Amino acid sequence: MSAFDTASLAWPLLLAALAGGYLLGSIPFGLILTRYAGLGDVRAIGSGNIGATNVLRTGRKGLAAATLLGDALKGTAAVLLAGRFGLEPALVAGLGAFLGHLFPVWLGFRGGKGVATFLGVLLALSPLGLLAFAAIWLGLAFTLKYSSLAALAASALTPLVLWVLGQPSVAFLFLLLAALLWWKHAPNIRRLIDGTEGRIGQKG
Repeated sequence: MSAFDTASLAWPLLLAALAGGYLLGSIPFGLILTRYAGLGDVRAIGSGNIGATNVLRTGRKGLAAATLLGDALKGTAAVLLAGRFGLEPALVAGLGAFLGHLFPVWLGFRGGKGVATFLGVLLALSPLGLLAFAAIWLGLAFTLKYSSLAALAASALTPLVLWVLGQPSVAFLFLLLAALLWWKHAPNIRRLIDGTEGRIGQKG
Protein backbone atom coordinates (compact mmCIF):
# COMPACT_ATOMS: atom_id res chain seq x y z
CA MET A 1 0.00 0.00 0.00
CA SER A 2 1.39 3.41 -0.96
CA ALA A 3 1.83 6.34 1.40
CA PHE A 4 -1.01 8.08 -0.45
CA ASP A 5 -3.34 5.15 0.15
CA THR A 6 -2.37 5.06 3.81
CA ALA A 7 -3.08 8.78 4.20
CA SER A 8 -6.42 8.46 2.43
CA LEU A 9 -7.44 5.82 4.94
CA ALA A 10 -6.06 7.70 7.95
CA TRP A 11 -8.00 10.93 7.53
CA PRO A 12 -11.49 9.35 7.58
CA LEU A 13 -10.46 7.38 10.66
CA LEU A 14 -9.21 10.48 12.45
CA LEU A 15 -12.32 12.43 11.52
CA ALA A 16 -14.49 9.57 12.79
CA ALA A 17 -12.49 9.52 16.04
CA LEU A 18 -12.92 13.28 16.44
CA ALA A 19 -16.67 13.13 15.75
CA GLY A 20 -17.22 10.09 17.94
CA GLY A 21 -15.23 11.63 20.78
CA TYR A 22 -17.15 14.88 20.43
CA LEU A 23 -20.53 13.13 20.59
CA LEU A 24 -19.51 11.20 23.70
CA GLY A 25 -18.03 14.28 25.33
CA SER A 26 -21.12 16.36 24.65
CA ILE A 27 -23.37 14.15 26.80
CA PRO A 28 -24.42 16.61 29.57
CA PHE A 29 -24.51 14.29 32.58
CA GLY A 30 -25.05 17.11 35.06
CA LEU A 31 -28.13 18.33 33.22
CA ILE A 32 -29.53 14.85 32.62
CA LEU A 33 -29.05 13.65 36.20
CA THR A 34 -30.50 16.74 37.87
CA ARG A 35 -33.54 16.70 35.61
CA TYR A 36 -34.03 12.98 36.22
CA ALA A 37 -33.87 13.68 39.97
CA GLY A 38 -36.61 16.30 39.61
CA LEU A 39 -34.36 19.26 40.37
CA GLY A 40 -35.01 21.13 37.14
CA ASP A 41 -32.35 22.74 34.97
CA VAL A 42 -28.98 22.94 36.76
CA ARG A 43 -28.07 25.85 34.47
CA ALA A 44 -30.61 27.97 36.36
CA ILE A 45 -28.66 27.84 39.63
CA GLY A 46 -25.24 28.91 40.87
CA SER A 47 -22.74 29.48 38.10
CA GLY A 48 -25.07 28.10 35.45
CA ASN A 49 -22.49 25.43 34.69
CA ILE A 50 -23.39 21.80 33.91
CA GLY A 51 -20.43 20.33 35.79
CA ALA A 52 -20.18 18.52 39.13
CA THR A 53 -19.28 21.65 41.14
CA ASN A 54 -22.51 23.36 40.19
CA VAL A 55 -24.53 20.17 40.62
CA LEU A 56 -23.18 20.08 44.18
CA ARG A 57 -24.95 23.40 44.78
CA THR A 58 -28.25 21.51 44.61
CA GLY A 59 -27.24 19.90 47.89
CA ARG A 60 -27.17 16.45 46.35
CA LYS A 61 -23.65 15.09 46.85
CA GLY A 62 -24.54 11.79 45.20
CA LEU A 63 -25.66 13.52 42.03
CA ALA A 64 -22.51 15.63 42.00
CA ALA A 65 -20.35 12.51 42.37
CA ALA A 66 -22.28 10.78 39.59
CA THR A 67 -21.82 13.82 37.36
CA LEU A 68 -18.09 13.87 38.05
CA LEU A 69 -17.83 10.17 37.24
CA GLY A 70 -19.91 10.44 34.07
CA ASP A 71 -18.02 13.47 32.79
CA ALA A 72 -14.70 11.71 33.42
CA LEU A 73 -15.61 8.32 31.99
CA LYS A 74 -17.01 9.71 28.75
CA GLY A 75 -13.49 10.99 28.06
CA THR A 76 -12.00 7.64 29.03
CA ALA A 77 -14.46 5.74 26.85
CA ALA A 78 -13.79 7.93 23.82
CA VAL A 79 -10.04 7.35 24.05
CA LEU A 80 -10.27 3.61 24.68
CA LEU A 81 -12.68 3.03 21.80
CA ALA A 82 -10.57 4.98 19.33
CA GLY A 83 -7.37 3.58 20.80
CA ARG A 84 -8.17 0.20 19.24
CA PHE A 85 -7.05 1.79 15.96
CA GLY A 86 -3.85 3.36 17.26
CA LEU A 87 -2.45 6.22 19.30
CA GLU A 88 -3.33 9.01 16.85
CA PRO A 89 -7.06 8.17 16.77
CA ALA A 90 -7.00 7.91 20.56
CA LEU A 91 -5.47 11.38 20.89
CA VAL A 92 -7.93 12.87 18.43
CA ALA A 93 -10.86 11.20 20.22
CA GLY A 94 -9.62 12.62 23.52
CA LEU A 95 -9.55 16.09 22.01
CA GLY A 96 -13.02 15.55 20.60
CA ALA A 97 -14.41 14.44 23.96
CA PHE A 98 -12.93 17.48 25.69
CA LEU A 99 -14.31 19.85 23.05
CA GLY A 100 -17.68 18.11 23.28
CA HIS A 101 -17.84 18.75 27.01
CA LEU A 102 -16.81 22.38 26.68
CA PHE A 103 -18.97 23.12 23.64
CA PRO A 104 -21.90 20.65 23.42
CA VAL A 105 -24.00 21.23 20.33
CA TRP A 106 -27.17 20.26 22.21
CA LEU A 107 -26.74 23.14 24.68
CA GLY A 108 -25.87 25.94 22.31
CA PHE A 109 -22.14 25.18 22.70
CA ARG A 110 -22.24 26.22 26.38
CA GLY A 111 -20.83 23.37 28.42
CA GLY A 112 -18.65 22.70 31.43
CA LYS A 113 -15.16 23.80 32.39
CA GLY A 114 -13.55 20.49 31.55
CA VAL A 115 -11.66 19.28 34.64
CA ALA A 116 -13.48 15.94 34.94
CA THR A 117 -13.21 15.16 31.24
CA PHE A 118 -9.54 16.24 31.31
CA LEU A 119 -9.01 13.63 34.03
CA GLY A 120 -10.93 10.95 32.15
CA VAL A 121 -8.85 11.41 29.02
CA LEU A 122 -5.69 11.43 31.14
CA LEU A 123 -6.73 8.17 32.83
CA ALA A 124 -6.99 6.43 29.46
CA LEU A 125 -3.74 7.79 28.04
CA SER A 126 -1.49 7.92 31.10
CA PRO A 127 -2.53 6.51 34.48
CA LEU A 128 0.80 7.69 35.91
CA GLY A 129 0.05 11.17 34.61
CA LEU A 130 -3.29 11.02 36.40
CA LEU A 131 -1.58 10.05 39.65
CA ALA A 132 0.77 13.02 39.27
CA PHE A 133 -2.18 15.34 38.64
CA ALA A 134 -3.92 14.00 41.75
CA ALA A 135 -0.80 14.45 43.88
CA ILE A 136 -0.34 18.04 42.71
CA TRP A 137 -4.02 18.86 43.20
CA LEU A 138 -4.19 17.33 46.66
CA GLY A 139 -1.00 19.06 47.80
CA LEU A 140 -2.10 22.50 46.65
CA ALA A 141 -5.73 22.09 47.69
CA PHE A 142 -4.65 21.04 51.18
CA THR A 143 -2.20 23.89 51.64
CA LEU A 144 -3.89 26.77 49.78
CA LYS A 145 -7.57 25.73 50.11
CA TYR A 146 -8.43 26.78 46.56
CA SER A 147 -9.84 23.95 44.43
CA SER A 148 -9.74 25.99 41.23
CA LEU A 149 -6.12 27.09 41.75
CA ALA A 150 -5.08 23.51 42.48
CA ALA A 151 -6.77 22.30 39.29
CA LEU A 152 -5.24 25.07 37.20
CA ALA A 153 -1.74 24.39 38.51
CA ALA A 154 -2.09 20.61 38.11
CA SER A 155 -3.35 20.96 34.55
CA ALA A 156 -0.50 23.31 33.65
CA LEU A 157 2.09 20.87 35.00
CA THR A 158 0.51 17.80 33.40
CA PRO A 159 2.14 18.30 29.95
CA LEU A 160 5.56 18.56 31.59
CA VAL A 161 4.93 15.40 33.61
CA LEU A 162 3.87 13.55 30.47
CA TRP A 163 6.98 14.71 28.64
CA VAL A 164 9.17 13.44 31.46
CA LEU A 165 7.28 10.14 31.34
CA GLY A 166 8.28 9.78 27.68
CA GLN A 167 4.89 10.55 26.13
CA PRO A 168 5.55 13.60 23.93
CA SER A 169 2.46 13.15 21.74
CA VAL A 170 0.22 12.88 24.79
CA ALA A 171 2.02 15.85 26.35
CA PHE A 172 1.24 17.97 23.29
CA LEU A 173 -2.44 17.04 23.50
CA PHE A 174 -2.59 18.02 27.17
CA LEU A 175 -0.81 21.28 26.50
CA LEU A 176 -3.75 22.14 24.25
CA LEU A 177 -6.33 20.81 26.72
CA ALA A 178 -4.73 22.76 29.58
CA ALA A 179 -4.85 25.98 27.54
CA LEU A 180 -8.57 25.45 26.87
CA LEU A 181 -9.19 24.59 30.51
CA TRP A 182 -7.49 27.80 31.64
CA TRP A 183 -9.54 29.80 29.15
CA LYS A 184 -12.77 28.30 30.52
CA HIS A 185 -11.62 29.14 34.05
CA ALA A 186 -11.09 32.84 33.27
CA PRO A 187 -13.76 33.92 35.83
CA ASN A 188 -12.07 31.83 38.52
CA ILE A 189 -8.69 33.33 37.64
CA ARG A 190 -10.12 36.84 37.95
CA ARG A 191 -11.59 35.99 41.37
CA LEU A 192 -8.29 34.48 42.49
CA ILE A 193 -6.50 37.70 41.52
CA ASP A 194 -9.16 39.80 43.27
CA GLY A 195 -9.12 37.59 46.36
CA THR A 196 -12.81 36.74 46.05
CA GLU A 197 -12.55 33.11 44.96
CA GLY A 198 -14.23 30.73 47.40
CA ARG A 199 -11.98 28.50 49.47
CA ILE A 200 -12.51 24.81 50.11
CA GLY A 201 -14.86 24.43 53.06
CA GLN A 202 -15.86 28.08 53.00
CA LYS A 203 -19.52 28.71 53.79
CA GLY A 204 -21.65 31.16 51.83
